Amino acid sequence: MAAVERLNALLGSRVALRHRIGERDGRPLFTDAVGELTDGGERDGVATVVVATRRGPVHVDREAVVAVRAVPPAPPRRPSWSVVGRLESLCADAWPAQVDRPLGAWRLRAAGEGTGRANAALAAGDPGMPIPAALDAVRAFAAEHGIPPRVQAPTGSPWSTAVAGQGWVLDAGHDAGAEVAVLVADLDRWAVADPAGVELEGHASDDWWEAALGGPPAPVQRQVLEPGPDGPTTAFGLVRAPGPGEPVGAIRAAVVADHLHLACLAVVPAARRAGAATALTAAAARWGRGHGARWAVLQVALPNPDALAFYDALGATEHHRYHYLVPPERNQA
Repeated sequence: MAAVERLNALLGSRVALRHRIGERDGRPLFTDAVGELTDGGERDGVATVVVATRRGPVHVDREAVVAVRAVPPAPPRRPSWSVVGRLESLCADAWPAQVDRPLGAWRLRAAGEGTGRANAALAAGDPGMPIPAALDAVRAFAAEHGIPPRVQAPTGSPWSTAVAGQGWVLDAGHDAGAEVAVLVADLDRWAVADPAGVELEGHASDDWWEAALGGPPAPVQRQVLEPGPDGPTTAFGLVRAPGPGEPVGAIRAAVVADHLHLACLAVVPAARRAGAATALTAAAARWGRGHGARWAVLQVALPNPDALAFYDALGATEHHRYHYLVPPERNQA
């Protein structure tokens, strides 16, 4: 294949491209650029291509290209564990437990039988003591509040490894799924639409509870989801059916620092695939942007492929995952 045809065939692909950059002592000098290849048009009358490298775009005269080949996509950069820990802490603030007791950088949390997230010790930092002692504290706290001992830790993190090293195992019996993807998105991409028909209130109405939970909440659900003035700034989005105005969709949005935490997205089966979920998400994004948030963050259980596919279609990306770990005897019960 001629050089120009090969370049054109690889436009839009990630490539390794070698090109001439001059001469030294009468001998040509070459360098390489790796990244997505696009057409650069003409610069000063010379046809060019552009390689989008991690350090920025590299403009190359087409005639200077001596070799080009397609290469696999770059592996995603894993965020630092300190960044993961901060995001986990923000999510915990957005989803407050009834009891939240610090153990160094760990958080011992309890909320009756309401929700797994609010009934797990969040291990996203240094507990300030040896791990066996920290896990003893987790057990004692759980017994004090009548809940099973459980640790929530970012998958692959040093904290997860340390807890697993003490024999704790994946909570295979967790109702919603023991492994969860934490997704993030740029709110500027989601807040461009101005969806009509979405009601946003600062409190959860009876209709919101009906759409989100199918009926009135238990006391613990109300306290976790509608925490009051001491909790995060929160909005409850609702979509109604045309005509009778019955509630058919709901979402919960909470702003913590520069993030908008989205949860409880629910649409009744009869109203699905008609844009209700997209409208609710866009309305929540606009509200969050107006309250100082820049990024959206969501926690979606891996056994929920429909939700994962929905947010993937909106452009959300996986930041990290976390899982629930329990003592081995608990998993065998």
